[in-house]
Amino acid sequence: MGILAFVEDRPTPKEVYNWRVYTAAAVASWASCMIGYDSAFIGTTLALPSFVDEFRLRPDQMPPAKLATTKANIVSVYQAGAFFGSFGAYVSSYYWGRKRSLIVWILLFIVGAGMMLGANRERGLGLIIGGRVLAGLGVGAASNMVPIYISEMSPPAVRGRLVGIYEMGWQIGGLVGFWINYGLQETMAPSHSQWLIPFAVQLIPAGCLLIGAFWLKESPRWLFTKGRRDEAVRNLCWIRNLPADNLYMVEEIAAIDAQIEHDRIHIGPGFWRPFAALKDKKVQWRFFLGGMLFLWQNGSGINAINYYSPTVFKSIGITGASTGFLTTGIFGVVKTVVTFFWLLWLIDRLGRRNLLMIGAAGGSVCMWIIGAYIKLSGAGKTTISTNGKLPPGGIAAIFFFYLWTAFYTPSWNGTPWVINSEMFSQHTRSLGQASAAANNWFWNFIISRFTPQMFNTMGYGVYFFFASLMILSIPFVYFLIPETKSIPLEHMDELFSLKPVHKAHGVMMQKLFEREEEFRHDAEGAGLTVEKTKQAERVESV
Repeated sequence: MGILAFVEDRPTPKEVYNWRVYTAAAVASWASCMIGYDSAFIGTTLALPSFVDEFRLRPDQMPPAKLATTKANIVSVYQAGAFFGSFGAYVSSYYWGRKRSLIVWILLFIVGAGMMLGANRERGLGLIIGGRVLAGLGVGAASNMVPIYISEMSPPAVRGRLVGIYEMGWQIGGLVGFWINYGLQETMAPSHSQWLIPFAVQLIPAGCLLIGAFWLKESPRWLFTKGRRDEAVRNLCWIRNLPADNLYMVEEIAAIDAQIEHDRIHIGPGFWRPFAALKDKKVQWRFFLGGMLFLWQNGSGINAINYYSPTVFKSIGITGASTGFLTTGIFGVVKTVVTFFWLLWLIDRLGRRNLLMIGAAGGSVCMWIIGAYIKLSGAGKTTISTNGKLPPGGIAAIFFFYLWTAFYTPSWNGTPWVINSEMFSQHTRSLGQASAAANNWFWNFIISRFTPQMFNTMGYGVYFFFASLMILSIPFVYFLIPETKSIPLEHMDELFSLKPVHKAHGVMMQKLFEREEEFRHDAEGAGLTVEKTKQAERVESV
């Protein structure tokens, strides 16, 4: 099968894979560009000499402990805001829908980004910290809504690929963020404007998302839950590029109706009813799995590297601002290139489970090797070369760092977002994604807040710590996470009820195939067209 071949749950018209569904995913993914850019630019900006001089962030001007705390606060208030924004988006998306909520939260982000531009030595860091809290609220909300929106708009066969566009946006934003300060360092003299530019660039993806959001259609599945049936059908027909009486459309609408009716009976309508669903141990279990995926994701060390990349490379032996920025920029390139491969082929072909386990195993080995090199060579603490160049061991450590990136990026970087966007039922999906996003930002906050202190006290042990967590994630995935690729959203409840977990996907796909064949056989035996039979069943159920 070709690199772009589809693994379908049922016969799917080619019209379904149209430009609209891909464009909608790309437009919504400007949100992840914002997130990715921030995760990358802030670490190198804190190391930019003009920023350091402006705010006196030098060891000779501030005690080391206070300096580490100040940098950690600048970085981590963003994650704290994002944590609360994740839950705020549940409220707004319930009442206003995905589209209007996205517009509101992105406006809040723009206000926060604008505040940061007013900071200087006289005013201090207050505007930057306050602006990052508001910006964090905006991106936290977006991290809740955008994966859900894309998932709800996507055909099952390409759902991983389309949610993967969200991850691709994250990496493109990160690539710009990793390189921007290297470019400024090389081409622009240190000044107030030099460090202000990377803060101002945040407004570009935010503006693109704000403009594009007015073109997006509201999620049909959200409209169905609100009783706005005609609008929901129109939007679904638009995104699928098919008429309402097409077999594929009739089947999808019937499945949505069945799921909503199931949730109405077992959960009930209303804002608070999804919280009541948490009494169900099966629902609790999925919330637990979603949150744990982000514990393991952050436990890999990725955000320690994203936010404090100069510190990480210094620990390996890289010295000098320009050299550190260049090494960080190459890290961004590797992540982006590998993400393209993940997006086009791995996520919907190799599957979610296999990616997570392979990535954890390979990444752990790399982390053990890097930690061992730092321990044995004393890199980052002693002079390891006299000519400013890394010795062969240091070059090998850098190679394994980039190899770790190649293992991590197509596995734990984006796959937890894909799984969480598709594993919940319609009535608990928004709350489930809010919980997952909040877990991401909570663990993100913990890592970003304490990474400087960890490097000060643990040294090479930081790498062993992350390596150990990656090993522990493997049995978690194998025994507890079922494969979700190609399974329609309306059948996730059934998928997660199947045991053993590592065989659940194959059993579920066989059931879907048998049900499709049985329906077509019954329709032909009755002498009716499949389309008319579906329509008759639809009318009868209503």
